[in-house]
Amino acid sequence: MNLRIALTITLLAVLAACATNPVTGRRELTFMSEAQEIQIANESEAEIKEEMGVYNDPELQRYVSEIGWRIAKISERPQLPWRFTVVDVPAVNAFAVPGGAIYVTRGILPFLDNEAELAGVIGHEIGHVTARHSAQQYTRQISGMIGLTALSIFVPAARPFGDLGSQALGVLFLKYGRDDEVQADGLGAGYEAKLGWDPAGVPAFLSTLGRLDEAAGDRRGVPNWLSTHPEPLARVEDIQPAVQQLKAGGGSFATNRDAFEQRIDGIVYGDNPEQGIARGSVFLHPVLRFRIDFPQSWEIQNSPQQVMAKAPGADVFMILELVEQPRGRNIREIAGNSMGGAGFREVRGEQATIDSLPAYVGLYQGQIEGLGAVNARAAHIDYGGQIYLVVGLAAPALFQQADGALTTSIRSFRRLSAAEAENVRPSRVDFYVVRAGDSWAAIAERSGGIVTPATLAVMNNSAPGTPPRQGSRIKIVVGG
Repeated sequence: MNLRIALTITLLAVLAACATNPVTGRRELTFMSEAQEIQIANESEAEIKEEMGVYNDPELQRYVSEIGWRIAKISERPQLPWRFTVVDVPAVNAFAVPGGAIYVTRGILPFLDNEAELAGVIGHEIGHVTARHSAQQYTRQISGMIGLTALSIFVPAARPFGDLGSQALGVLFLKYGRDDEVQADGLGAGYEAKLGWDPAGVPAFLSTLGRLDEAAGDRRGVPNWLSTHPEPLARVEDIQPAVQQLKAGGGSFATNRDAFEQRIDGIVYGDNPEQGIARGSVFLHPVLRFRIDFPQSWEIQNSPQQVMAKAPGADVFMILELVEQPRGRNIREIAGNSMGGAGFREVRGEQATIDSLPAYVGLYQGQIEGLGAVNARAAHIDYGGQIYLVVGLAAPALFQQADGALTTSIRSFRRLSAAEAENVRPSRVDFYVVRAGDSWAAIAERSGGIVTPATLAVMNNSAPGTPPRQGSRIKIVVGG
């Protein structure tokens, strides 16, 4: 009898959790109602925007939103409170939050060739929402507590410095299966064809983004398209029959390349100086007026809350961030409370000055999940009434060899003058007409070497080994 009651309760729960998929029309098991999806979108929005920033170009925001709304209105779920935002990060990506929130990074836009490709990207993300892929993946991820970490490609675990590993930002790490991706590709192509865009935009942007892995496209800030939307090149072949069928129905299909190029002309490429900017191994923040020199050849990752740098081929890291609500009567007490609160024990330390600023530099020991026991060389620096923490981390076996470079980098922290800060400008997308004898290498060099020749080729829908076509108008990167 107890077994029958338990089975009946379980059956009722399952039936209550079943819903009709808006795309397939089939009943499926789900543990998230539409109201819950919308709640997630609402709760995530402020945190995502705070972490990534909203790109400051109202006309571009309006342009992307208009395309998104046109597609959303003809989708299977037009009633959702859809919203579309270009976020201010250089990573090449777009992602969807359950409930109808779609985010496009400004970093993906220079790698798209026309408006049809942009519509394909947005339609693909709308497809993840309409087919409830994002809701299903979000449910699995949250319930399993998998991958909900800080925005860091370096230390894949809960960070002791700062706290960005929230459920809201967990959407950045959703990884869809092959079937979901193929379905979203097909939905995106169908949406844009219905509205008069060329559905070939979908395989076109998949081809471009697939080449980025070989070209080492910029991945800083958030996971890139390749890590959250796997196998783009393999999916090109899958989507081609659907594209051919859509175009076989007749009618004209637009790419609107000129309109798209007009919108991205001058868009920031790479880091935005408003959030700090990396120039080689140097990190400069013209708004907060400081710079720091990280060790040569280290990879730098920047987010609004934290800067991280990693040694090539070794688990040696540096972190720079502001200490929130510092506690203590002086710099030594602040340092003790800051590091102690992060679970680190001081071995020794001393008060010092760095660029004539009051500082406390200490050696600490602690634990970081994923790395285990670590030694840390940390400086707390009082600059303009704010406390900056600069810390180098490594396992004990690596620390002694790395400590000299870590200490040198920590002590390189210095103030920027107003004139120096004024001179820190972003790199931007510009256009150039290819001349006779031009190569991708020559064009990249003339534009300041800000991008590699291979990345420049991919940005212009070309294979890196294929020379640019004379007379063609291409995207380049200038300034900075």
